[in-house]
Parts: sequence; structure tokens; C-alpha cells
Amino acid sequence: MNAPLSAPLNNAFDYTRSVGPTIGAFLTSLRRGRITGGRGSDGRVYVPPPEYDSATKEPITEFVDVESVGTVVSWSWVPRPYDGQPLDRPFAYALIRLDGADTSLLHAVDAGSPGAMSTGMRVHARWAPEPVGDIHDIVCFEPGEGDGAGAGAGAGAAVSAGAADAEAEPVEMITTPVRLEYLHSASAEESYFLRGLAEGRILGGRADARAKVYVPPRGASPTDGRPTTEQVELPDYGTVTTYCIVNVPFLGQKITPPYIAAYVLLDGADIAFLHLILECDPAEVRMGMRVVAKWKPQQEWGHTLENIEYFRPTGEPDAPYDTYSHHL
Repeated sequence: MNAPLSAPLNNAFDYTRSVGPTIGAFLTSLRRGRITGGRGSDGRVYVPPPEYDSATKEPITEFVDVESVGTVVSWSWVPRPYDGQPLDRPFAYALIRLDGADTSLLHAVDAGSPGAMSTGMRVHARWAPEPVGDIHDIVCFEPGEGDGAGAGAGAGAAVSAGAADAEAEPVEMITTPVRLEYLHSASAEESYFLRGLAEGRILGGRADARAKVYVPPRGASPTDGRPTTEQVELPDYGTVTTYCIVNVPFLGQKITPPYIAAYVLLDGADIAFLHLILECDPAEVRMGMRVVAKWKPQQEWGHTLENIEYFRPTGEPDAPYDTYSHHL
């Protein structure tokens, strides 16, 4: 029996949002070379400032500049940084209570070695040469007091060049890259499905000859929990059950709208799966339309459903509604 397949996966997207008056004030201050907190009804200064007071539930409206130097409250060493982390060499993540603040800010400390880190040590901010209004304007913190010139002084001349523009341009929007990387180990059922695709075949699974056929196959039948141990080879043609016409463009879109995303019920299967329908005017797509797979050239095949580039109409008469009504 073949071993299950595994592959690294990277789920990533850019998240764009408006920041509002509170986070906006914090980010705008960073752009101007300062660190700003918010004062709560209890008199404490919170850094970063929360949008709402934890006691009164009212918006935070009083903002206070704090120092760019502070004290490490706790820390954890990162011996092997991942791509996208603050530094490309070993560093510490630390909770840092800046002078003038009553809460701690999480950031990186470029200490060189874990032996150089300690709870209670003093650190100062290293500022980016060209601040833009996000947390990365503080590149990291370094051991020691720095030049000791006061709140925001760590920015120095690096900030002064853009200070005039920064004063006129408060930060209102930010775009944050979001990414999750992990190693996915496919189940036995996923593995034979993917191996089948690499051979130009579509394999479903069922518990026995009287059970429903699922494609892609599942580990167990949802109706009675029995393992779907029996493989079933299916044709690459079937019926459109439901569909959506995509008219709205979005970042990373590979096909120019309008186009059709539809659930295709392969002949012999008991569940439909989502794929593209092309070579069809969106105005002509309909439930019951018969479609067939358009495969990529064989030399481009891999262990992926993308081996099927899309489905296209066969020109056959539409399937009767009763043949797919229980699979919507």
C-alpha cells in the first residue's frame, strides 16, 4: 500500500482595513517617530491604546506619548526565525513596558544571544529609516538606554526627512499580509484521489457496492460512519447542479470576470464538487447542463485537481431535474 502523500501548504492573503481613530492615532504617531498610548478611566496608560475603555466601555480619547525606551518584563528566544519574522537572525520576542506606560508592548529584541537577555533589562527602539505608519516602523528593540533623548527620540534624523508629510497625512488604512504555512499530510483517501489525478483518472470512494460514492473520497461515510475503503473510478463528465456567475474582480484573480463557478455532479457520483465552467457564455449556463473536463497537457499534471483546467459544455441535452435533485 502506498504511503500517504504530504506537501507544504501556504495560505496567504493581504488584509486591508480602516484603522479608526484610536489605532490610527497610534500608527500615525509611529509614522512621526513617536510611541503613543491611550489613558483609561483608571488613569493607566495602555500601549498600544485599546479602542474602548475596559471599565466604562467608552472610546479611548486621551492619548499620551511615552518613551521609546523601557524594561523587559518577560521574553522568549527564537533560535531559528521564520521567513517574515522581524529579524533574519536569532532574536527574542519580549514584552516591553515602555517608560510612561502601564502595560507591555510585544516586540523583537536584537540581543545577539539568549545570554544577553534577562528579565528587567533595559532596551530602546531601533527605528526604520523611512517610517510608513505601521508597527514595523520600530524595526526592533536593542539592549541599553540608547541616546536617552526622550520620547520618540530613537527615530532621530531618520524620521525628520518625512516629518512634514507625516504631519499632514494621518494613517487611515493599513494592509497586513496574513500567512499560514504548514505541512499537510493527506489521508489515505485523499492520497489515492490525488495519485489518480496525476494519472488522469478521477477516483471516488464508498463503503461498499450499495453505498454512496463520494468524490473527492472521504474517510468514512457521513450516513453511517463506515470506512470508505472501496475505490470507484468515475468518468470526467457530468451535470451542473448549482452555479454562481462571478462578476466582481478581486486581488489575485486569474480569470477575467465574468466567469462561472459551478458544482459538477459526475456520472456515478453522489456528491458534486466545485470547479470552473468555461467555453460557455455566462448567460447560457443552467442547472442540468452537461459538461466534460478539459484537462491540461499531460506533461503539466501533478497531484492536484488543477490537472482539470475547467469543465466545458458537451452539447448534449440537459439532464432531467430528477437525476440530480437530491444532490443540490
